[in-house]
Amino acid sequence: MADFQIHSLEGTQYVEAHLNKESIQAEAGALCYHVGEIEIRSRFIPSLFGMLKSALADEAIHRPTYTGTGIVTLESSLGGFHTLELTDGESWILEPGAYWASDAAVNVTFHREKFLTGYWSGEGLIYLQTMVKGSGKVVVTTAGPVEEIQLKKGMKVAVEGRAVICRTAGISMTITRPTKNYLGRFTSGEEYLRVFEGSGKLILNPAPYWRYRIMKELNGDSASIVKTLN
Repeated sequence: MADFQIHSLEGTQYVEAHLNKESIQAEAGALCYHVGEIEIRSRFIPSLFGMLKSALADEAIHRPTYTGTGIVTLESSLGGFHTLELTDGESWILEPGAYWASDAAVNVTFHREKFLTGYWSGEGLIYLQTMVKGSGKVVVTTAGPVEEIQLKKGMKVAVEGRAVICRTAGISMTITRPTKNYLGRFTSGEEYLRVFEGSGKLILNPAPYWRYRIMKELNGDSASIVKTLN
């Protein structure tokens, strides 16, 4: 597996992938520079279905691969990055825009939530998320420092918005009102909550880095970390 290293510089974070006759894949446009004998390959013609899924999941159509021996340095962000290590065919579901890079052996595909879950979550009837599975390392983007929660059967975590960056595939998501009484949602300040339950792990952002939050507010939008700030 490649050695993914996260570095900090001038209030930003960036990822270095150290390769020794290995391959990684990354989001299109993520490269800053590379050193050593590195070959870049990118498939030219995507399928129509692949283009549609990429648009719905807020991910690039192409993910170029970098193969060889050397160091691949990816673009910096005012947000941050977190590395997952998948073992024994493990699967993770990532929020749209969270995928950044991974070992080439990791299979990057899509996961679709139920129609009503997508609708009530505010993501539309077709709510596609990136799914990564297999064995290897995956780098995800974050708004700030992450917290990992280990869920056991019978446990639930209720979250407002997209605070959860990713979860193992054994954890399901449903949408519920914040209060038992119907009108309480209008006075609680929270219209709907995302409820996660099952067995596995959750990775979430309790709070963003202050620089990221200021830039996001100045931009006046809620675009993903890397696409907004780079």
